[in-house]
Amino acid sequence: MAAELSPQDLRKRIRNGQWTQPTSGASKGFIQANLVMMPQEQAFDFLLFCVRNPKPCPILDVLEPGRFEPAIAPGADLRTDLPRYRVYENGQLKTEIENVSHLTHSGMVSFLLGCSFSFENAMLAAGLPIRNIEEGKNVSMYVTRRDCRPAGPFTSKLVVTMRPMTPAQAVRAVQITTRFHLTHGAPVHIGDHREIGIRDLDRPEFGDPVTIRPGEVSVFWACGVTSQLAATSLPLPLVITHSPGYMFVSDLKDEDLTIL
Repeated sequence: MAAELSPQDLRKRIRNGQWTQPTSGASKGFIQANLVMMPQEQAFDFLLFCVRNPKPCPILDVLEPGRFEPAIAPGADLRTDLPRYRVYENGQLKTEIENVSHLTHSGMVSFLLGCSFSFENAMLAAGLPIRNIEEGKNVSMYVTRRDCRPAGPFTSKLVVTMRPMTPAQAVRAVQITTRFHLTHGAPVHIGDHREIGIRDLDRPEFGDPVTIRPGEVSVFWACGVTSQLAATSLPLPLVITHSPGYMFVSDLKDEDLTIL
């Protein structure tokens, strides 16, 4: 079962092409991360964007140019150890592939940013529903109308993930996820999706729609896919990111990054 895989075993399977699905629910208890790779000439401005927008873009690791083994997962390779990548050229999505070793070069800087998948284990342990896991789907992700703080040439709207639950469960979810400040922390919105500019919950920009049952409310967390919108907000010659929902799984445990 996926939950029984260590991060090292999961990454090995991914590298060998034996795991090609989203990573929600995989290697439970370990920190998952968003990935952005870009030319070093723009890396400082992008780092500044992340610092100014820590809720959607919490920094877990930044690598030296041309390095692809992160400190949070010794022995890993960011070019091969994610199930699916997105490749952007001049700001436009060109392809989605499972290995980017042939595209990376010595002038690329890699960023790993916190992911809300990392607090799901704590929510499940508290008896809270994770509907996309229950239904075997990718998490629902939506672009809101909320603006992030710009930095240099980088701009973006805030992207959020959504998990439906009862009002009482939502209160408990706030209590649990507040501790996970480097993996998005507490929700940014609860309730009417139209208040943050989402038109239709059945049509997420990324991921899959999930069932919302009678009596449930929508609970929204900041999402690291925000970083993808920012990184592609100007026509850089090459940007590589994870595909939404197909994350990098590190060796850090969820509890290592919580506020006690």
